[in-house]
Amino acid sequence: MPLCEVFGSTSPNVSWTLPTGEELTSHAVFSNAFTLLLRLWRFNHPPFENAMGDATPVGSQLTPEYLLLVRNSKLSDFGKSPKDHMKLKRMSKNLNISLELIFMDSFPKLKSWYRQHQECIASTLTGLVQGTTVHQIVDALLNMMFRKISRGGQSLTSTTSGSSSSPASGAEDVSMRLKVPAWDILEGAPYVLDAALTACAHGRLLPRDLATGLKDLADLLPATLATIVSYLSAEVTRGIWKPVFMNGTDWPSPSANLFMVEQQIKKIIAATGVDIPSLAIGGSSPAMLPLPLAALVSLTITYKLDKASERFIVLIGPALSSLAESCPWPCMPIIASLWAQKVKRWSDFLVFSASRTVFHHNIDAVVQLLRSCFTSIPGLSPSTIYSNGGVGALLGHGFGSHFSGGMSAVAPGILYLRVHRSVRNIMFMTEEIVSLLMSSVRDIANSGLFRENLEKLKKAKFGLRYRQVSLGAATTQVQFAASLGASLVWLSGGLSLVQLLIQETLPSWFLSAHTPDQDGGEPGGLVAMLSGYALAYFVVLCGALAWGVDSSSPTSKRRPKVLGAHLEFLASAIDGKISLGCEYATWHAYVTGFVSLMVGCTKKWVLDVNVDVLRRLSNGLRQWNEEELAIALLGLGGAEATASAAELIIEIG
Repeated sequence: MPLCEVFGSTSPNVSWTLPTGEELTSHAVFSNAFTLLLRLWRFNHPPFENAMGDATPVGSQLTPEYLLLVRNSKLSDFGKSPKDHMKLKRMSKNLNISLELIFMDSFPKLKSWYRQHQECIASTLTGLVQGTTVHQIVDALLNMMFRKISRGGQSLTSTTSGSSSSPASGAEDVSMRLKVPAWDILEGAPYVLDAALTACAHGRLLPRDLATGLKDLADLLPATLATIVSYLSAEVTRGIWKPVFMNGTDWPSPSANLFMVEQQIKKIIAATGVDIPSLAIGGSSPAMLPLPLAALVSLTITYKLDKASERFIVLIGPALSSLAESCPWPCMPIIASLWAQKVKRWSDFLVFSASRTVFHHNIDAVVQLLRSCFTSIPGLSPSTIYSNGGVGALLGHGFGSHFSGGMSAVAPGILYLRVHRSVRNIMFMTEEIVSLLMSSVRDIANSGLFRENLEKLKKAKFGLRYRQVSLGAATTQVQFAASLGASLVWLSGGLSLVQLLIQETLPSWFLSAHTPDQDGGEPGGLVAMLSGYALAYFVVLCGALAWGVDSSSPTSKRRPKVLGAHLEFLASAIDGKISLGCEYATWHAYVTGFVSLMVGCTKKWVLDVNVDVLRRLSNGLRQWNEEELAIALLGLGGAEATASAAELIIEIG
């Protein structure tokens, strides 16, 4: 930030020659520092990738202000220990480190640019006044970018920027007018982009000239890539620009391999068990992109893949990808095709990345992918979890075209790891995951081999003993499915989704009526019992991921409210104050399983629950002849609850 503030305010009249012979100007120093700042800020990532854990899914988390708050927070705790003093003494030999608090007001130029950046995203541009310094810089930039463009004696600048001055001045005059600080160029850049895009849309500027003009602007001051990305991205989301034909004449054409890319995308998706009938492949309509997106991708493919351009590709590449994902099909395959033509060795990566677009636009595809994750894991014995099914089938063994027959299939778990950030609405996830977990439990309990074993065990001399072993194997598989479900919930939405599951989804599920197993009899009772235990294991693991098993995690402060409300629901249902719609066996297994896991694995949780709720819950457990569990629950609830436990022991005798 200090480098950006100082060198961005300096005119590039002075240069320094490095030992390598490279000439360095204030613009070059500023652009390097500014690019690093943007990458630290993750400016080029979509807002939902900035949100992590319980963060609000908007782009307000990783901002310059936030970075300074983190810096101030870290330094406030630094320097208090002898180890910190030694580190500070060692670092001060090369760096002058200030331990004072720093805020955005210390960087007025950066603050002003950031305000304009936000305004540019929020609304269309206004306020360019003729005759001002900004207007003169805009005019000079347009002359520099499009100096060869002149139709009918009227320059591009006089048509688009509102200038009433004479047509383009000489190259030397333009060069002198651009010997201004970098912050001044960044201030005028949005108006330049608006003028250029408008001229292209109205036919006054050829698409190829637009792309080369943008490249000239980025070459003059590489920091303007940030403005180019943010402006064009904002214009795409506004949806006011007509799409353009990627016909190979005006704009680059993806036709050489677009059909192949689309086929590979469909193959990847189909191999994971996802069927999207509406996915158009090889249609007769020409490839089209929104004008700002076409301009951005045309700019990116003008860069050479060398060390000098790498830092710029790294900056604008993710932004281009996330922007294309948000656009209608087949924008992302078109861009993947264009880049695959430029860099063939990136083809597999580009195709795999493009496949995420399907899940961004189609909720049904997300549900099918989740189902594939679950169906990949149930085995008939614990050993198969890690061989024919389970971890290997869920996460696979990599992907690439080095396998025979072209690009190999991608495991559903790996694909979900890549696409879950692209899902727009995560609130429906909990209901779907609970439904898929219950379906997996039914598959485990009603599998042919499991039923056959039950019939044999009824007739066996030691049938009860072996039936317990068989149930133990089923329980292990159910635990594995519940672990997957908890992992998916945590991965998809973090703390907020876990709280939604416990506060809303689960109570609604227990209150709703569920169709009993059609087969009835003992297997149906088994399904109900295993369902309850699966939900208990699932919820406890979700809570452990979100809050931790003790009170050391900062998120554990949110646990008492959510956990207390859930146990209040359990106690009220046991007391008969709430009418349940699920099977009794499911409810009994869930309550006893949940309390057993809490007593055995997350003892600190019990201290977060109101003692009165613990008493009511223990009384209900006693009515179910679960005296030991009731006593253990009260025994972990603190001094007041321990007295109730002692009374219960005396009463039981």
